Order: sequence, then structure tokens, then C-alpha cells
Amino acid sequence: MKLQSLRTDDCVGDVIKFYSNMVYRLAFARTGTRHDADEIFQEVFFRYIKKQPVFENEAHRKAWFIKVTVNCSKKLWGSAWKRKIIPLEETLQFETKEDIDLYNELQQLPAKYREVIHLFYYEDMTTEEIAKVLERKNTTVRTQLTRARVLLKNILKEDYDV
Repeated sequence: MKLQSLRTDDCVGDVIKFYSNMVYRLAFARTGTRHDADEIFQEVFFRYIKKQPVFENEAHRKAWFIKVTVNCSKKLWGSAWKRKIIPLEETLQFETKEDIDLYNELQQLPAKYREVIHLFYYEDMTTEEIAKVLERKNTTVRTQLTRARVLLKNILKEDYDV
């Protein structure tokens, strides 16, 4: 996603509209369900409206949204409610069969790998930026990205060898 020029005094509605897809996709990549992604989406923008943070530039604002989305996902998974419920099977609507296949294959990866894959390929972030946002070492992010690619390659290979 290319960053457009949003001033710090931009309308909240414009900011939400601009970052809504990114926040939702990241929340969905971390949780794997629409219901949880919806909850995280609401919490992230509620915090944005409530705190009204001031940003140095758009990169800072984007990093803030990613960081808050990751933190809200962690909080959701750590909640007592989440630990005691059993998730229902969920079906998603995709436009193409390839999208369905890719979604199912990505869901087979551990959450930490889905997260770095999403940030690297969908958000066009560098490994240094991902490391900073996720508070991990750069070498850890690169290792997780490499392992995710290997796992994904093996999953794809299994699907096409049949």
C-alpha cells in the first residue's frame, strides 16, 4: 500500500478509511477468523479516536496502527474468554479458487509466520520495519520469514504432488 499524504490534523474518517483494509487484513492474518478480526478492528480504531495520538509522519502513523493491531491480537488471545471457548468452523467468500487455496495454505502456518508473511508481502514492509513493529530482532524476523517460505513451499508441494 502506497502511503498518501495525510496530515496530522486530517479527519478521523479519512484516516480510518485509509488504514481500515490494512488493519483488518493484519488482524485476520493473526486471528484467522472474521469475528476476531472485527473485534480487533473496532478496538484499534476506538483507541485511535480515544487517544488521538500525534504522529511525526505517515510512516509513524502506519507503524502505530500495525503495532496496536498486533497488541490487540495478543490481548485477545490471552483473554480468559478466548481460552475457554471452542471456535466454530467458518467459511469465507473468495473471488477465485487460487485465493481459497492460498488462504487455506496460509492458515496451516503458525501465527508468527503468518504475521511476518503478511507484513512483508501484503504491507510491503522491510524486515527492519517488521522487527521494529513486532519488537523482535531483525535476524529473528528474517529467520521466521525464511522458515515461513520453506513451510509454505512444502505445503504447496504436497498439494500439487497429489
